[in-house]
Amino acid sequence: MKEVLQQLANLQYIDSRIDELKQLRGDLPEDILDVETDIARLEAKQAKLEQEDKDLSVELNQLELDITSSTEKASKYEEQQLTVRNNREYDALTKEIEVQKQVIEKAHLRIEEAKKRKELVAPEKAIIDEKLDEVRADLDKMKANLDTVMSSTQDEEDQLIVKREEVVKNIDPRYLRNYNRLRNGLNNGIAVVAMDRGAAFGMSLPPQTQVEVRRMNKIIFDESSGRIVVDKAFFDKAKDQLSF
Repeated sequence: MKEVLQQLANLQYIDSRIDELKQLRGDLPEDILDVETDIARLEAKQAKLEQEDKDLSVELNQLELDITSSTEKASKYEEQQLTVRNNREYDALTKEIEVQKQVIEKAHLRIEEAKKRKELVAPEKAIIDEKLDEVRADLDKMKANLDTVMSSTQDEEDQLIVKREEVVKNIDPRYLRNYNRLRNGLNNGIAVVAMDRGAAFGMSLPPQTQVEVRRMNKIIFDESSGRIVVDKAFFDKAKDQLSF
C-alpha cells in the first residue's frame, strides 16, 4: 500500500506543478485568441470599406458616362424635333427628351450621394487602420510575453507530462478513477494532501485519523473535504524524485 500512496502523491505533485506552470502563462493564451478575433473583425470591416470605396468609384464613373450618353441623346432628339412632320413625332421626341433629362437628374443626385459617402469612407477606414495598428502591436507584445514564459517552462512541463504517463501506468485503475474524480470535482485540483503536524490542507485531523495516516497501510479520506490524506514523507520523496 505504501507504493500506492507514493504513486498517488507523485501524481498529485506532478499535476500541481503542471498547474503552477500553466498559471504562469495566466490568461495570455485566451487573451491572444480574443485579440486575434478582434483583428479578424477589424480586417473584415477594413476590407468591406475598401470594397465599398472601389464600388463607389466604379459607380461614379458609370454615372458620368450615363450623363454624357443621356445628354447626347437629348441633344439628338432636340435636333430631330426641328425636322418632324407632325405633332405625334414631335410629342414622341419630347417624351424621349424628358426621359433622358430624368436620367441626368437622377444621376446627378446619385453622384452627390456617392461623393458624400466616399468622403466618409476614408476617415472611417483611417480609424480602423489606426485601431488595427494598436491591436496588432498589443498582439505582438502578448505573443512575445507568452513565448518568454513558454521558453522558460516548456521543457519542465514536457518532462512532467512524460513522467506523469509513467506514474499513471503504475496506479491501479480503481485508485486512478478515484483520484481523477476528486481532482475534477475540486476547484484547485488538489485530490491528495499531505498531513503535516496533525493537519491537512489547513484543517486539524482527529487523533485516530493521524495515527492511521502515519501507519501508511491504507488510503485515508479527510471527512470534511473528501481528499486523500497521506503522510508528508510521500510528498517529500516526490519532490526529491520529480524536481527538474
